Amino acid sequence: MTILFQQLSNALALGGVYALVALGLTLVYGVMRVPNFAHGGLYMLGAYFTYAVLNGLGVPYVVALLIAAVAVALLAALLERLVFYPLRNAPHVHAMIAAIGVLFFFEAVVQRIWGADFKQIAEPIPGILNVGGVVITWQRLLVILASVLAMLGLNFFLKRTLTGATIEAMSQSREGARLVGIDVNRVGMLTFAISGALAAVAAALIAPIVSVAPSMGEVMNLKVFAIIILGGMGSVPGAIVGAFLLAFAEVFGGFYINLDFADVIGFAALVLVLAIRPQGLFRRGT
Repeated sequence: MTILFQQLSNALALGGVYALVALGLTLVYGVMRVPNFAHGGLYMLGAYFTYAVLNGLGVPYVVALLIAAVAVALLAALLERLVFYPLRNAPHVHAMIAAIGVLFFFEAVVQRIWGADFKQIAEPIPGILNVGGVVITWQRLLVILASVLAMLGLNFFLKRTLTGATIEAMSQSREGARLVGIDVNRVGMLTFAISGALAAVAAALIAPIVSVAPSMGEVMNLKVFAIIILGGMGSVPGAIVGAFLLAFAEVFGGFYINLDFADVIGFAALVLVLAIRPQGLFRRGT
């Protein structure tokens, strides 16, 4: 039973990170109807910005996380203006190809500045917490708590604020939102900024646990796209449920079957669910 709870804590931490990244991506898809393949690059930049701020400025970890989130949010908004906005009337494949190009561009810039070697961020609160024989690092506990708070904050923003309501209105009907006077261009930029901030926060939270590398964005891209397809394209609850399903499949599958095949087991579980329910677990906009 102790081992079960141990793996449960690992799955919750990993699922929280997946959920934050997937939420940003599903918000962008819900508003723009274009899959942003550069999203993994924003996630990767969040980790590197956190690393750079911690080592360059020597500020506390939480401050570095917030700086990275703001920086990536601004970069994501700029990306929407320079790349996606000019392609708003072009076929969707054009935006998809452009986004892939941006992802590779981000990777090249990161390798040019920081090199291709793996980087490591020290845990802000080293040590472990032992609760009834269940051992969990303080960093994983921080990941769980911070991701839950971020998801609750996003839910409050979308459901209880006027700006959040405009994002939801655009996810339902872009033309309808335009007709009622919503500035769809401003909302599009804001949505990209939120998605970038969520990706950066997720990266900053997981960076002390895993190594920071230029290719980390590509791996995360594959996983979050699988997550939002599983949950239902554009569905916020679906992104959260899909994220934790993938995390649980990876952690428990890797532990009980083979750790080397954790990613394969996770994707196999997703394929199995989609074979039963091809439209995903939730409808868009739910």
